[in-house]
Amino acid sequence: MRAAKARRSHRARRITIITGVVILGLLVALIGGSYLYAQWRFGQIPKVNVVGELPQLSGRSFNILEIGSDSRTGLTGAVARQTGASTNSVAGQRSDVVKIMHVDPGAGTITVLSIPRDTMVTLLANQALFGKFNRINVNYGNGPSLLAQTITANFGIPINHVIQVSFAGLINAADAIGGVYLDFPYPAKDAYSGLNIPHAGCQLVTGFQALAVARSRHYQWYQNGVWYYDGTSDFGRIDRQNVFLRAMISRAKNLYNPLTINTFLSKIPQGITLDSGFTLNQLIAFAVKYHSFNPASMLTYTLPTVAATVAPVGDVLFAQQPQAQQLLVNIFGSSLLTPTNPPPNAQLQTPLPPVVSSTTTTTTLAPTTTTRPTTGTTGTTAKSATGAKTPANPTAVVPYFDPVPCTP
Repeated sequence: MRAAKARRSHRARRITIITGVVILGLLVALIGGSYLYAQWRFGQIPKVNVVGELPQLSGRSFNILEIGSDSRTGLTGAVARQTGASTNSVAGQRSDVVKIMHVDPGAGTITVLSIPRDTMVTLLANQALFGKFNRINVNYGNGPSLLAQTITANFGIPINHVIQVSFAGLINAADAIGGVYLDFPYPAKDAYSGLNIPHAGCQLVTGFQALAVARSRHYQWYQNGVWYYDGTSDFGRIDRQNVFLRAMISRAKNLYNPLTINTFLSKIPQGITLDSGFTLNQLIAFAVKYHSFNPASMLTYTLPTVAATVAPVGDVLFAQQPQAQQLLVNIFGSSLLTPTNPPPNAQLQTPLPPVVSSTTTTTTLAPTTTTRPTTGTTGTTAKSATGAKTPANPTAVVPYFDPVPCTP
């Protein structure tokens, strides 16, 4: 059953799209086709030079910075209108949630770290415009280089590659593999992103609705005659993006139809940009290594943060220590660098991160949990048990009202 057509109503000024959904689908498609054809198609993908990247070493773990752009370039007229491109458009491009995919070929693992858009960082440039400290998403307006450099300078995370995906890129990638299957436990909607799921159950999500799931920050679900509202905002959106990522990887890696592969490769240049250091051989090696990867085993975390209000910026998040550093050490290990420009704490001080030892588990980090509503009226808000903005977000925790990958 296909999702209903998207509602044409309000749109969010700030949008997030998951970028990792494309990378493994691209790799599977490349390995499935001939090398020469894949090389020709790969050459058509737009490339961007990213200053500050570190070289990827053969056989070693590496990090892919995944950026979602709210650019409407390449959208059809109808979809462009549904995303608000024709009215009240805001100049420039933004990335509201940054994801870093840590790939460890030796262990055969993939871990995804999300950094919420409101996380305060020490800016490396544009301080006259934005101040010394500001949200991480102000770094992307002029391209990925400053964002990549800011992440490394603040958190010590080395960036080896970058992939950018626009609205059209996500829609094209999802449609090229025939959509993704998601099981919605309840009817769901989001007036801002255009999400409209009128029926519960396992269903195929394609086109604009695929984008609407990934964008959803004002998620509502219909339970026992009442519409409930997910008050976790960006954190809830990150959860749903990670679910969507798993569903798309599962769908893409099982498709071998030559026509599907050709369609996928032909659509990749429309809304996808890779850093100029990415090579076809690297992507093929990745595809071979992770061809049998189980997306359910992919670890996903969100940087632990605490909420605060800072003038004149407003409501923001600060990295929560020592939990944040512990998570970074657990994910990136010895490859983690010493920050040159640490992020500020709630007192707007910039101490170096605490010294922590690596552990084999992050279960000591507080999970994202969502309270189950019992009574309420239309629009009732169900926030996280620990507040609307919560700390670390372990893989195993999925709010009961959110969709999950499924098999029809």
